[in-house]
Amino acid sequence: MNNWPQRLEALDRERLQGMRRGVEKESLRTLPEGSLAMTPHPLGLGSALTHPQVTTDFSESQLELITGVHGSAEACAAELTEIHQAVDALLGPEMMWASSMPCFLPADETIPIGHYGHSNIGRAKSVYRMGLGHRYGRRMQTISGIHYNWSLPGISSAQYFDLIRNFRRHSFLLLLLFGASPALCSSFVEGRDHGLQPLPAPGAGGTSCGTLHLPYATSLRMGRLGYQSDAQSSLAVSYNSLEGYAASLQDALLRPYPAYEAIGIRNPGGEYNQLSTSLLQIENEFYGTIRPKRVIRSGERPLHALRERGVEYVEVRCMDLDPFEPVGISAATMRFIDLFLLHCLLSDSPPDTPEEIIALARNQQLTASRGREPGLMLERAGRPVLLRDWAAELLEALGPLSVHLDQQLGGEAYRQALAVARERFDHPEQLPSARVLAAMTNEFEHSHIRFIAHCSAQARAHLRAQPLSAERQAAFAEAARQSLAEQAAVEAADTLSFEDFRQQYLAPSKLQA
Repeated sequence: MNNWPQRLEALDRERLQGMRRGVEKESLRTLPEGSLAMTPHPLGLGSALTHPQVTTDFSESQLELITGVHGSAEACAAELTEIHQAVDALLGPEMMWASSMPCFLPADETIPIGHYGHSNIGRAKSVYRMGLGHRYGRRMQTISGIHYNWSLPGISSAQYFDLIRNFRRHSFLLLLLFGASPALCSSFVEGRDHGLQPLPAPGAGGTSCGTLHLPYATSLRMGRLGYQSDAQSSLAVSYNSLEGYAASLQDALLRPYPAYEAIGIRNPGGEYNQLSTSLLQIENEFYGTIRPKRVIRSGERPLHALRERGVEYVEVRCMDLDPFEPVGISAATMRFIDLFLLHCLLSDSPPDTPEEIIALARNQQLTASRGREPGLMLERAGRPVLLRDWAAELLEALGPLSVHLDQQLGGEAYRQALAVARERFDHPEQLPSARVLAAMTNEFEHSHIRFIAHCSAQARAHLRAQPLSAERQAAFAEAARQSLAEQAAVEAADTLSFEDFRQQYLAPSKLQA
């Protein structure tokens, strides 16, 4: 980092004022006792296909709330809160589940898949999710998270990939500081070899769900029980360049995979099982802690957009929902991510290697399952290193950056965000994962369901204590109405059969620039 002072100086006020962020927040709809709501996506929320702020993720019961692009963490958090208020007003007795790990789940095959109407693109979204269910199980897809989208003016695609490589090296710090899923309901792993331990007493209350955990876990969501795939573990995707990344992804999108070929495109009754039999159906199926992104045009493939116009922003995908925050994330946490991403951008970023890629996967698994364990060792540049030593180095390096941002932007918000993180690091009992386990054990009868149902109800009460103005409620209702009209227009405009649409969309030529 010999050029660190010059790189820091290049972050002048104008560039930093151009920093942008937005949030996508997933959350299951549940009943008060902590079971999955099996009702359709509420009509008052408009069309899940076309609404700009409210859609669904994998399941019909899984909301996804989407903010616009904002120039400050406060504005982003304010819009996220407003969307929550508008949605909550239409949920009746249902709640938005406050944890990344799911509520009490029914049998896997009964978890409802998202429905997006009868257009070709809407059907494709549902068939893609059907494929995810066949490939990984529907329960795995009910995990929820926070996606943080971030950009800075004047950054080339090559520089974004520099950032991404460093993010992958250092993202264990985010799992340690913000991981909040050290426990789960046993219904999530029913019938699976999970390696988890029961809390000292079984869960009680409205379900028969017991609680499983790991004593030093930070984020089971980001561990081997979360968004993981044996099939995708064969992918050693390099982030050394846009060209190399795109070539790796294209190979996975076109490579037939025997287990998925056995599932087939359609079942004997003619219904679709999945979009394709390749290792990845579409680009979004590729799991990762961070993605290079570009806003796509109608009908465009994400890989084509990246190849033609370059990286526009990055999507951070490793953040758990914080059950202690009414909307799952705070403005202070957003500011810490800003700092972290800027540090990843400014630091030297040597090329990755196949050996490092494997080591980083091990580091992620260790931090997710044992991150608070005293003496835990990770691997850095082929050598063992104490997680806490490495984390302390990173936190120390963020100090000058936080001072610089506050000098350029005014106030003390970035220094305060870093101070909160350091306080948690110095007192591990204050880490969200430790607080979750302590609350479950001491106050909620060792029950994941009881604790998260309580947090969800608290969040709902917080939102209802400060409802939207009548004007904003009317604007939200109009957006929902418009989205339904837009869905109807999309459906009316279709001219192709679904099979022709599917084949055209998945054509290899669509992946090229």
